[in-house]
Amino acid sequence: MTVVTTTRLRPGGEAEWDAAMRARFDSARERPGWISGQLLTSDDEDSIRVIVGTWRSREDWEGWHADPAFLDQRATLERLEEEPSRVAWFRVVADALGRD
Repeated sequence: MTVVTTTRLRPGGEAEWDAAMRARFDSARERPGWISGQLLTSDDEDSIRVIVGTWRSREDWEGWHADPAFLDQRATLERLEEEPSRVAWFRVVADALGRD
């Protein structure tokens, strides 16, 4: 399963938010079901962030979201966000990896 989360950041908070998100990725690596994640920024709007996370199941992702350490990090992220994040779930139909 792939979850895509989109958010808009408050001006000036980008570096702190990105650092907090990297810490969340580090904690996710230890969770059952974690496969991969990407943090994306928009070429057009510096305040937009998109997180693409791939998990074995939605239940694995939900378990990570119930973890107290996750909730502490979430409070930091929300403080730096201009509006609530939007979350959308997708099933992986095909996957292609590069050679390098």
